[in-house]
Amino acid sequence: MVDDNRKYVIRFVFILVGLIYSLKLFQLQYLDDTYGPAAEDNILRRIREYAYRGIIYDRNNNILVHNDPVFDIMVVPKEAYVEDTMLFCDLLGITKEDFIKRMEEAREYDMFQPSVFLKMLSKTDFARFEDHLIDFPGFYPQARSLRGYDHNSLANTLGYVGEISKRMLEKDTTGDYKQGDYIGISGIEREYEIELKGKNGVKYKMVNVRGVVKGSFKDGKRDTLSVPGKNLKTTIDLELQEYGEWLMEGLAGAAVAIEPATGEVLSIVTSPSYDPALLSGRLFSKNFAVLAEDTLKPLFHRAIMSVYPPGSTFKPLQALIGLQEGVISPHEQIYCSGALVGDHAPPGYYDVKKAIQKSSNNYFYIVFRRIINQGLSDNTFIDSRLGLEKWSEYLYKFGLGHPLGIDVPNEKGGQIPNPDLYNRMYGENRWKWSTINSISIGQGEILISPLQMANYVAAIANRGYFYTPHVVKEISDAGKPRERYLKKHFVGIDSVHFRTVIDAMEMVVEGGTGFRAAIPGIAVCGKTGTSQNPHGEDHSVFIAFAPKDNPKIAVSVYVQNAGQGARAAASIAGLMMEKYLTGEVKKIWIEQYVKAGHFIY
Repeated sequence: MVDDNRKYVIRFVFILVGLIYSLKLFQLQYLDDTYGPAAEDNILRRIREYAYRGIIYDRNNNILVHNDPVFDIMVVPKEAYVEDTMLFCDLLGITKEDFIKRMEEAREYDMFQPSVFLKMLSKTDFARFEDHLIDFPGFYPQARSLRGYDHNSLANTLGYVGEISKRMLEKDTTGDYKQGDYIGISGIEREYEIELKGKNGVKYKMVNVRGVVKGSFKDGKRDTLSVPGKNLKTTIDLELQEYGEWLMEGLAGAAVAIEPATGEVLSIVTSPSYDPALLSGRLFSKNFAVLAEDTLKPLFHRAIMSVYPPGSTFKPLQALIGLQEGVISPHEQIYCSGALVGDHAPPGYYDVKKAIQKSSNNYFYIVFRRIINQGLSDNTFIDSRLGLEKWSEYLYKFGLGHPLGIDVPNEKGGQIPNPDLYNRMYGENRWKWSTINSISIGQGEILISPLQMANYVAAIANRGYFYTPHVVKEISDAGKPRERYLKKHFVGIDSVHFRTVIDAMEMVVEGGTGFRAAIPGIAVCGKTGTSQNPHGEDHSVFIAFAPKDNPKIAVSVYVQNAGQGARAAASIAGLMMEKYLTGEVKKIWIEQYVKAGHFIY
């Protein structure tokens, strides 16, 4: 009987031990995730295959932005073993202290999962390390790419790519991004991020205990291929862009050139700027800090973000509104005594053409008063409010006072005065024409960006409409820009009124202050302006388009602290138009004048 009991006890013990081992095995295999990754990584490694970002071209298929291959060195801490630390550090160009710090960070992240040990090794640096890779188990390369540049132009518009931040990851609703991924931060890299980024893939590789790749897992059946991003063809003429940047070297301001018939931006110069290669690569953080602290603000995109009073370049628009409202006629002679305001135009009779050519301040004071006070109310204050409402509506239709919608982030809308603004400044029914008359000549509270000025003159060149300016001409195989850039915007001025103003703008260049913008054999229409600056020398401003009939280019130029528009701005605009229309510049003396930079006398 005792033997029988002992037999049952022994059986029970064996069953219990077997059950315990079975439960432990079940826990290791299915419940405990501590050992699973380590065991699996001994034979299987998941490698992310980063998609190639789309390439960016100019309008003539010159490459503006390409991809340069680089390598991240990944580490699995549990597998990592470095016998010769000095050799390892020397190959990667790091210190022993740096090595220790990076390994600690990797262990804190995960002992069994790979993380980035060192980012962005160039092909040359990686080739040196690759020969010794077998000596460093637990380390392996992860191929990816960085943006590369064959030209140092257009940096502010192209923008830059950087590592995605935690805040961006939290806002990401696509699920496409992981920590350590790169994303467009500014410029068209940001605006067209969805099109440019492509789709990442995954490859599974068999590796031995030393981390040496032995081949694809299951012949690649579980792999997913990466999908390259879409290429962008921009509207930019690289040769014109580089020439404009060369002319603006050492100056602060902007120059924008637009093709009136399409709204395509041919050139968008902001100065000072920077070499785009500075914000690509391992020195990104260091270079960005230097650029951000630069008092000249090279990261500031003046062409779309700076706003200035337009000065006398605003007068053609005032004339168009006056003609449309019927408060003046093309040949009406208005006597200007010079008593209303200071003027560089002499006293005498002026019609629209002469007033624009001679830039008569007194004439446009009178025109603006007629626009504002049309007798819509017996109360002068109410009459001024009604007139200003009507006037500001015309300006909004010209794309002023609000962002135009260019496909470059952070565009500023400027400011066009309306009754709400003056009610806040002076109180309701406490202002009238005499209070706000400085805006009649483009001063006071009017603020316009260089992009808006170029678009405004493009609308004049088109005799009454414009297309929203844009810098991307084609997205991959679509062969066209985004749909919103194909829509005409009419400015509310009858086409019959443009001939008078355009003739006057031609006179400005042929026999007026815009003579430096003249191009032999080509009819150029322009207007100079001096933007008053209470903090120093005035800003030089010029707008123009050419040829007069069937115009191919419209330009605006702002040069800060350069005085009269007839000097710096008109010269630069004329040279850029000549370069684009003829392919060469014959006015070498004007080039020399610009590069000398002696604009204030």
